[in-house]
Formats: sequence, C-alpha cells, structure tokens
Amino acid sequence: MFMLLESIRSAFESIWAHGFRSLLTSLGIIIGVTSVIAVVSVVQGLSYTINEQFAGLGGNSLTIRSYTPFKKQLQGRLAKLRDSDMQIIIRRVDGISDITPVLFTQSGAQGKLSYRSQVSFSRVVGIGPSYPEVNGMYLQEGRFFTTNDDARRRLVCTVGVDVLEDLEMPDDSIGEYFHVGNEWCKVVGVLEKRGELLGFSQDNIVLLPYGTAKRIMGASKDLDIQIQVLVDDINRQDEVKERIRRVLRQEHGLKAGEPDDFKVQTAEQLTESFNTVINMVTAVSGGIVGISLLVGGIGIMNIMLVSVTERTREIGILKALGATRQDILLQFLIEALTLTMIGGFVGVAVGYGLGALVAALLPGFPAAHVPLWAVTLSFGFCAAVGIVFGIVPAAKAANLDPIDALRYE
Repeated sequence: MFMLLESIRSAFESIWAHGFRSLLTSLGIIIGVTSVIAVVSVVQGLSYTINEQFAGLGGNSLTIRSYTPFKKQLQGRLAKLRDSDMQIIIRRVDGISDITPVLFTQSGAQGKLSYRSQVSFSRVVGIGPSYPEVNGMYLQEGRFFTTNDDARRRLVCTVGVDVLEDLEMPDDSIGEYFHVGNEWCKVVGVLEKRGELLGFSQDNIVLLPYGTAKRIMGASKDLDIQIQVLVDDINRQDEVKERIRRVLRQEHGLKAGEPDDFKVQTAEQLTESFNTVINMVTAVSGGIVGISLLVGGIGIMNIMLVSVTERTREIGILKALGATRQDILLQFLIEALTLTMIGGFVGVAVGYGLGALVAALLPGFPAAHVPLWAVTLSFGFCAAVGIVFGIVPAAKAANLDPIDALRYE
C-alpha cells in the first residue's frame, strides 16, 4: 500500500515538474474526450427531452398514420387514412378505451390568426374530445371540447399560451373571439405551458374540434388524418395492434404479400425509432474519440520512453537501494495512467462546458445533459490507454540493469 501511494505521489511530482510537456502529451486525450462529451451532452440533452415528450403519450397508446411504400411513391399513389378507417376501428376492434382523430391543417402548415390589429401564425390542429387523455395534455384554465362541440362543428378552440401573447389578448381570454383563417373562433380553454423543443414552441398551437377543423379547411373526404387510441389493458396492446392492422388491411383492400400502407406504432416504438438515430450519432462520436485517444496514447508512450531515458540514473539508484522490478514497473505505469486520467478529467469538464454553451446558443434547444455512462466510459477509455501505452515504457524501465543504469550519462 505504501509503495502504491508513493508511486502516485511520484507520478504527480514528475507531471508537475514537466508541466508544459505533460500538457502537450495529454492534449490528444483532452481533445478526444472533449469532443465526445460535447457531442454526447448536446445529443443526450435532446434525447432526454424528446423521450419525456413521448413518455407523455402513455405506455398504452397507439398512433396510426398513413405510410406510402417507396414503390407506390414513384407511381404517385399516396396512401391516406380517412374517417371511415377510424369508424371501422371503433366498430370492429375491442379493447380500446379512447380514440381520437388528429387533422393537421394544410399538412402541418401554420394558419393565419388575427385579433383586432394583431396578426400571428400558428399550428392549427383538429382533434377529437379524447385527445387530451391520449396525449396527456392539461389545461391552465377553461375547458376542452365536448362531443357535442365536435358533432355541431362549433367554432370553439383551446389555445397555447404563446398564441395569447402573440395576439396580445387579455390575461383572462376565456370567451374572447379571434380569427382563424376567415372564421371567428371562441377561446374556451388555455393549455398549460410546455416550452420549446428544437427551437419550435409547443405552446404556439390552436386546437379545434375535429369537425370544426374540417369545416374551416373546407376539407373533402380525401383528407389524410392520424388516429390515436388508448388500449384498455397494456398487456393486450400487441393483440389490439395486430387486430387494427388486420382490419385496416381489409378495409384498404390489400392483398397477401402487399406491404401495409399505414403504420401502427406504440409510444415505445416512437421512442426507439428516435433513439436509433441518437445511438448512431453517439457511435460515430465514439469512433472519433477512439482515433483521438489512439493518437494521444502513442504520444504518451513516446514521452514516457523519453522519460525513462532521462531518469535512467534515478532507476539505477532505486534498484541499488532495493527497489524490485515490480516497484519500477508500477511507478512508471501509474505515471502514464495518472497522465491519461488527468487528461480525461480536463476533457470531461471542458466537453460539458462546450456542450452547455452550444445548447444555450441554439434558440429553443434543450439543456445539455451528460449521462453517467458517458463519463464512466470516457474515464474507462483513458485508463485503458494509460495501461496499454504505458506498459512498454514501464517494462523498459523495469528491465534496466542497475549497473548499466548507474553508469548512464
């Protein structure tokens, strides 16, 4: 134990005595770790925020959307989901507690809003009465729509807080009217603030009853909607999903062997699809840091070999005083390991700071987040580099003949 502590003390003393050389030596390690931590902190911050958004959908929710296989896209045949698809799911699929259509007006384009002299643009979405339950949305004040509002196509809406701010509406806006396109719409509810995601406000949204949205759009039966459902029993989710798939294939007249022209996805699958992209970015970052650490490791090995040569007489004296081969090996190995770990520590600190700065400079981007596994992996890589590239200089020092070492000039 004493030898271990003495070796650590000697390593820090040697690194401090050659501070500038030690900095240049560990620069490859610092740059590599900084790069990967900066990228991971930004990417994982985004991943953490978006996973929270998907988690809000609930584990027992399903999202059904149209999907056109590539071959049919080339033929100009675009798949669509219609009201009839939702109705047949309601009639023929058991185990569903809530179902809602989602109609993005003008394929998600922003709609024009006006209040007195103020004009703004917002995302306008037509939804069913069950939409809040399926998506975990909550009100700050007022109410959501009723089935009666939807059936009668009433011009009522629930809005995000940014809509009220952009249109400079009163603090108590329940009961106020503003224009959505060319129609007057009454505010009956205000959503809780949800913040920004990827620079886009989640609070700049106008929710209309589904029937009202179709009326405002003047939409024909050729519209394309999404359908969201809540499953009664999460243990039957796969069963319900397969039943929906069979019913829609039959409704769309798809023959055996033809690909689905729709997708039925769980909140977990949506999360997995996003995480696949995130993991690819992280893997590429890992490759970058691997190359940087390799270069840094070679630099450390070269400097440690120089250090062994410079301290040949010191090694001879230590051996003459009774130091064993294992003692010398441990001393130089710990010095190499200490050098890489210091580089790793500096790299983690600088990388997180750089990631936080980048996230802060990008408008609406989530805060940087460094998971524990990234820090642990970085230090693990540094330790491995220190051991692998430090073993050759350490072995060279340990194998020196004490007589020859004492004679070295």
